Amino acid sequence: MGLGTLAATGTACGATGGFQSSGDTIVIGFVSPQSGALANFASGDAFVVDRVRQTPPYSQGFTVGGRKYTVEIVVKDSVSDPRLAGRAARELIQHHKADMIVTSSAPETTNPVAAECESAGVPCVATVVPWEAWYFSRQADPSHPRPFTYTTMFFLGVDQFGGCFVPMWERVSTNKVVGAMFPDDPDGRAFRQAWPPILERAGYTWVDGGAYTEGRDFQSMIAKFRRERCEIFINAPLTPDFNRMWRQAAVAGFRPRLATVAKVLLFPSDTLPLGNLVENIATDSWWGPYMPNTSSLDGESARNLAEAYQSATGRQWLQTLGSVYSLFEIAHQAFTGVDTPRDRQAVAARLRTLNYSGMSGVLDFSRGPVPGVAIQQPVGVQWKRGVGRFPYEMMVVDNSLNPAVPIGADLAPTNP
Repeated sequence: MGLGTLAATGTACGATGGFQSSGDTIVIGFVSPQSGALANFASGDAFVVDRVRQTPPYSQGFTVGGRKYTVEIVVKDSVSDPRLAGRAARELIQHHKADMIVTSSAPETTNPVAAECESAGVPCVATVVPWEAWYFSRQADPSHPRPFTYTTMFFLGVDQFGGCFVPMWERVSTNKVVGAMFPDDPDGRAFRQAWPPILERAGYTWVDGGAYTEGRDFQSMIAKFRRERCEIFINAPLTPDFNRMWRQAAVAGFRPRLATVAKVLLFPSDTLPLGNLVENIATDSWWGPYMPNTSSLDGESARNLAEAYQSATGRQWLQTLGSVYSLFEIAHQAFTGVDTPRDRQAVAARLRTLNYSGMSGVLDFSRGPVPGVAIQQPVGVQWKRGVGRFPYEMMVVDNSLNPAVPIGADLAPTNP
């Protein structure tokens, strides 16, 4: 069964955050960017949803307060458009009577979905979005943030990117000048604000390439990086913008000693348009077959999940497999920890205090850095030439933040 929108049963009261009317089905809505500019993030979602449906809790039903409920997953495509993401969430709430909505992949999808859920009083869990971009961008006054009641998330923050990237920088001889490519969007603004203090503490100099809008030419930014002699490169762009910039940089002679990128080159399909220009670019990895994680739903290992995906699809594993899988683990944990799935306030309170171990490792929503946010510890990886059927492979080169993950290859300069 592929990704599709399924009919759901059950009824709901209004957006009160209280009790819904009775029914025998728990409806979980799922919104991700299955098409559009961010579709690479969601390319494994159909496989994961089908895999989750086959686990005992989802195939046999959840036991909540001594009563058995069937579980229905209703899938919506955000089309990588914030407006359509919000519409998808409203449809799930109003038409499908969702008891919970889970969502993945970049603020363009997760933030409008979370905003709709918070307004309607529907429990929501998001992932694959830096927590700062998810939390502060949704505040009425970001300088005086207030915790959310119904919306939670798990992923990384800029501190984790720093803890992942800086140790790799330290192992390559450079002048410690860092060029930054951050767009004028929620991710870019969050990174632009948070990175300079991290760089200063580590003894690096910050060169901001300037906020930019999607689709621009990058010649002036590249010229600035060359003029300032930037030997380290960081970013958080959309994939088409990075591909354009990186090709222009190669032609212009901007060849940083180490490129450490975020939001792009997270997935195998991202590497193909760049060919050999992708070799030894470093990024973060929050999930992979090298992680010592197992499912809380049926005990499946991270390695087995990745291998099953490759066998079923013929495509290379990708990081969001583990993240999306864990959204449904969390839903199971939340619903089975309350007296009734219809008490939205109780389910939301359960989410904010949840602490369990599963496909994404240990997730503790009670620790912060802010209420309702669980932090993962990534490893540093580089794209290396593949030794099997895939042209490039993501190899672990630094485990400073997550020593339980074994090193798989030596760190090498992006440009010798």
